[in-house]
Amino acid sequence: MFSPERRAVLPQYLFPKQALTAFAGWVASRERGWVTTEIIRRFVARYQVNMDEALEPDISRYRSFNDFFTRALKPGARPLARAELICPVDGAISQFGTIAKDQIFQAKGHSYSTTAVVGGDATLAALFEDGSFATLYLSPRDYHRIHMPADGRLSRMIYVPGELFSVNPTTARGVPGLFARNERVVCVFESEAGPFVLILVGATIVGSMATVWHGVVNPPRLPDVKTWNYGGQNIVLKQGDEMGRFLLGSTVVMLFPRSAQRPLQFNPAWAPGRPICLGEAMANQL
Repeated sequence: MFSPERRAVLPQYLFPKQALTAFAGWVASRERGWVTTEIIRRFVARYQVNMDEALEPDISRYRSFNDFFTRALKPGARPLARAELICPVDGAISQFGTIAKDQIFQAKGHSYSTTAVVGGDATLAALFEDGSFATLYLSPRDYHRIHMPADGRLSRMIYVPGELFSVNPTTARGVPGLFARNERVVCVFESEAGPFVLILVGATIVGSMATVWHGVVNPPRLPDVKTWNYGGQNIVLKQGDEMGRFLLGSTVVMLFPRSAQRPLQFNPAWAPGRPICLGEAMANQL
């Protein structure tokens, strides 16, 4: 017999997720005047989006739903904490903690490997053996730009094709290896404390993912893993800088290496399910 969690997600195995996502992306990019404004108005009301903190609070000024969804915030709306690692997004904590050798905890009864989530690169994955991870969920109402948790120099970006399951908490409990199965963009950075990885995970109706150095990564949705190497370029982003965005919401997974000399300690106020804001303290190294 299927568990209640598995039964809840069974319809997702049957949905035409790719077609639905492509259609949602097309609709979200259309500029349709009053129709677009009405869609945004209903979305704001349904999800109780706080437009007071948006740089442009007037919903009629957004030419497309994507423009609204990736809206900027007013300067100072998210002050940065004094911490070595800050929270890179608004959203809620899915899970965080220690990587058990190469296994990342997803939900009760489910985990996935570091090698799988970074697209099969075992050498890259080995850098995070017994390290730390954080998985953060962005709901539809949240601010959907992603910022840097720390200063970093970009070394690689890897596009990994995959499924487009929803990434909400119910699906995380019901779909094994969810974050290593869905389409994703793996961004590898070097920092003073060592390498770290920031992964943008796609989902149903996530029309596309974009980074500030590349622009829109998908579509097109490629059939194979593709890597861009930036070792010869000096792409440096400071803590708090925008690094990417979701066009319709999803999840961010971060990987950090183990350090015997300075172990990572997460914010003691953090707990799974807790709401989080961009800029709040995420972790420090002892």
